[in-house]
Amino acid sequence: MKRRSFIQASLAAAVSAAAVPASAAEHPTGPVYELRTYSLKAAKQPLLEDYLSKALLPALKRLHIGPVGVFVEKGEAEAVKVYVLIVYPSADPIASLSGQLAADEEYGKAAKDYLAAKANDPVYSRIDSSLMVPIEGMPRLEKTDTSKPRLLNLRIYESHNERAAKKKIEMFNKHELAVFRRVGLTPVFFGETVVGGAMPNLTYMLVFPDEAGRKAAWSRFGDDAEWKKLKAIPEYADKEIVSHITNKILTPTEFSEI
Repeated sequence: MKRRSFIQASLAAAVSAAAVPASAAEHPTGPVYELRTYSLKAAKQPLLEDYLSKALLPALKRLHIGPVGVFVEKGEAEAVKVYVLIVYPSADPIASLSGQLAADEEYGKAAKDYLAAKANDPVYSRIDSSLMVPIEGMPRLEKTDTSKPRLLNLRIYESHNERAAKKKIEMFNKHELAVFRRVGLTPVFFGETVVGGAMPNLTYMLVFPDEAGRKAAWSRFGDDAEWKKLKAIPEYADKEIVSHITNKILTPTEFSEI
């Protein structure tokens, strides 16, 4: 078996196996989410966005991969992070994507300036990436209305071990997701990370019309009687199953498909 085929088969098997207990049974091999984080200087943001909008997203669409969300987090001292959320129909296209892009002449032409970056003047400092499978309570990404202004809230719940991480996923599957929806914490996706950093973790994204809407929804959640009862259950206490929470407020680019 060729090396690429072996890697592709191994990756698909690994992601599929991870998805069995956490994903809907009717979708054993998909979808799979990839979350890329580009760290760069603000001055390089136009070049990266030009590459994403004119080269990467069109190429992914030709391969029937997507939707793709592109979001920006402003940092300090001219630092920027650009988050790219790619929705694959299954694990199969992931291992072969790099080769398919390299063979795509249209992609190569559109990505020319981006790919021509010199070592002493890079577009970004590094790309971090993770792969996730949907949790049972939300087996599919729910697309946002891209015609309206919106704000995205990316949250990552790390746990001290795999048992605790599964307990937090159970909490969302059985109880917490319903509370989220009722109080206006509108989910875009929920994913259990199977490849990436800071594992084990549960990563999810919420959408709001604006910052005021975000604050109001979280306030309603904190005051919700059902939520107060739920977090009082000893096995669901944050101190027992969540070791760290990352909270990011992101703005979608004009060309984001999510």
